[in-house]
Amino acid sequence: MKNTHDYDSTFKTLKNRHTRLFIAVINLAFHKNYPLNAEVRIISSEGAFIDEAKPDDKSKVEMRENDFLISINDDYYMIEAQSYDDNEMALRIAEYTFLAARSVAVYDQGHIIMPMPNYTIIYIKNSARTPKTTMITYRFPDGSTHNYSTENIFMTDLSREDIIEKKLYVLIPFYFARYEKELKEKNITEKDIEKVIEDLEFFSNEMLQLSKEKELTMTEADEIRYCVNDVLLHITDGNNIEGKVVSVMGGEIYELHTERIIRETTEKVTAEVTAEYQKQLKESEKQLAESEKQLADKDKRLAELEEEIARLKADNKTA
Repeated sequence: MKNTHDYDSTFKTLKNRHTRLFIAVINLAFHKNYPLNAEVRIISSEGAFIDEAKPDDKSKVEMRENDFLISINDDYYMIEAQSYDDNEMALRIAEYTFLAARSVAVYDQGHIIMPMPNYTIIYIKNSARTPKTTMITYRFPDGSTHNYSTENIFMTDLSREDIIEKKLYVLIPFYFARYEKELKEKNITEKDIEKVIEDLEFFSNEMLQLSKEKELTMTEADEIRYCVNDVLLHITDGNNIEGKVVSVMGGEIYELHTERIIRETTEKVTAEVTAEYQKQLKESEKQLAESEKQLADKDKRLAELEEEIARLKADNKTA
């Protein structure tokens, strides 16, 4: 069985290739109204933390890096994707936000300003135990406290219409995680399959229309379809309904639009180079054949001359 890292890889693919589509997620989470063409800057932040609970010195040191830290108009936003309940999630968020703030900190001798980012957690899957909010309470030596909290986003709270209306196109692949239990069942009912296919067709048609209206580029739409299939392949894991649900978005094997362009370009260039090479090879073979013929003619002429010289010598002796 595949593990949850398939959701992680899908999230990573989308954040690295289509950062602008996450602007709508920020608008939803933080009640902003940024246009989808707003300038977005990705910020890298990572660091090491020591976990004293670990048994040996090597495992005590753990690297931490947040899922996604971006800047829009000098405001900082951190988005985390989570596919299971985790009692230590708030602690990890505290670590991630500290690293994020440190990476953009402004400091001078004896003074540092650490702009803490807005943050949200997208729960791809959730249970009755999953918290609606995440809160970090900082307590200072003078007794004062500060609550640093956020409302979490549950994918199960978003209908397919919500996703299209709120322009949350980048979350379409994760919508289908809600069907994980049903799609893994050996005795899945036709009604359940029909519901999944109905949703797949809905998103497929919507993305086609969005591409026509230039709301999504062809590349974005193609790669969202690819990521939907990636999630479905992860969930079905080769069972007997895999082909039926995956085929709706484009078949079992589905290339990213950019990968297809690279492949087609490579194939074209390779074909052109091969054709040119074959042409040059034929020309070289033709030239070689002509050279060999000329050499044979010269050898024949030389032999004739040698015969003529031998005959003249014989005639001189007779005379």
